[in-house]
Amino acid sequence: MRSGGRVWGAAWLAAGLGACTTAAPPPPPGASPGTLRERIAALALRQVEFGSVSLLPVRLEHSRLAGPFEDGGRRLYCVKSRMFGRTFGKPERPKLVLRDDNGALSVLRDEDEVCEGHRSEPFPELDTAA
Repeated sequence: MRSGGRVWGAAWLAAGLGACTTAAPPPPPGASPGTLRERIAALALRQVEFGSVSLLPVRLEHSRLAGPFEDGGRRLYCVKSRMFGRTFGKPERPKLVLRDDNGALSVLRDEDEVCEGHRSEPFPELDTAA
């Protein structure tokens, strides 16, 4: 009788664990829910240039987004804004270049010159998220 109890216990345990597994695979790294513009705004806000580690509260205004555009086979976006709060009176002008690699966004460092000459549009998602 005792071994029969173990068999039933193992069967219940296996049935319980099977119910806990998910059928959908996890999302790929770098991809998060939301529109592309919301994901770009979230990534920009995690950067030091946009006040992510500021002890003083910052405010972003007049943010602009350029892209997507192709540069050397890469799909790029440029984010610019005016940031108030870390300096008194004069706004800082952070700029960020992002690469879109099949939905995964990454930050490119030292690539500011690729943003010159591209048409930008208002980017209120960054202003409202800050």
